[in-house]
Amino acid sequence: MRADRLVRLTLLLQTRPKMTAGELARELQVSERTIHRDLDALSGAGVPVYATRGAAGGVALMEGWRTQLTGLTRAELHALATVGAPGALEDLGLSAPLRTGLVKLAAALPALQQPTLEYARQRLHVDASSWFAEREPVPHLAVLRDAVWQDRRVVLAYRDFEGQRSRKVVDPYALVIKADRWYLVAGNGEEPRVYRGSRVEGAKLLEESFLRPARFDLPSFWREWCKRFAEKRATYEVTVRLTAEAAEALKMIRPPADRARIEGAPKASDGSRTVTVDFERESIAVSQLCEVGGGFEVLAPEALRNRLVTLAEGILIMHGAPRRRAPRAKKR
Repeated sequence: MRADRLVRLTLLLQTRPKMTAGELARELQVSERTIHRDLDALSGAGVPVYATRGAAGGVALMEGWRTQLTGLTRAELHALATVGAPGALEDLGLSAPLRTGLVKLAAALPALQQPTLEYARQRLHVDASSWFAEREPVPHLAVLRDAVWQDRRVVLAYRDFEGQRSRKVVDPYALVIKADRWYLVAGNGEEPRVYRGSRVEGAKLLEESFLRPARFDLPSFWREWCKRFAEKRATYEVTVRLTAEAAEALKMIRPPADRARIEGAPKASDGSRTVTVDFERESIAVSQLCEVGGGFEVLAPEALRNRLVTLAEGILIMHGAPRRRAPRAKKR
């Protein structure tokens, strides 16, 4: 609804010093034309909003102006009731402040809304932790947190995915946690880069401070970076023949796109399906195919087929079974 969008627009401008029409459009998921119409509506309603042109321009509220909109809708109260203290905040030492902050916020609600909050809290609980996966250790997280909070440069010792080590001075803009993994977003005179927290082997906080780019917006940057990462990620395509049972097991492991690909593969007369799946790396293919168990045959690449045969032979030998050669893939 437009009224709700106008409230969100007003609160966005109140909490951020200046935003462009494009940034507001992305945040509210509407067109820039709609944003301009909404800004005209706010101005007509007496909200002191103004726009400036140029490289440092944008939309802002008159300094010192604040809205008196403080009520929460029922849906907002329900969402608030699900907020807990995820492990990420424990890593940063912020889980206790979050709990006390939520208590204070609940106490500040009007008396009529407090029962609604407790009602929802007893009926919906969100547990974002996984069952068995261990959190990655990030031994230098405290230093990185201080650097991000204080806008101070750090000397970063880093080991990339290929094992190459480097040492550089970076400007730490932000910390991001995704699927229980910490990432550092930092610049060093170039486009901001992303460093995986568990691969940071050293971090020394410097006295030298830095200026954050005026146009840097963390949520927007992260969305675009994740999109680019998905497009340029490594590929490792495997052609595999699956029985009906193995196909169902692999579908439970793979993402939705691969599930659709498996379901769309034509069935042979024996009910099996032959499909090509991108596992990104050979190690992932070995791990996930072993998780499938029996009922599959790797047709290509030959190196993966041979690795699985060697692995199976080793398991058989350890369990007292005689060594035997697996049949080679048929020429097609």
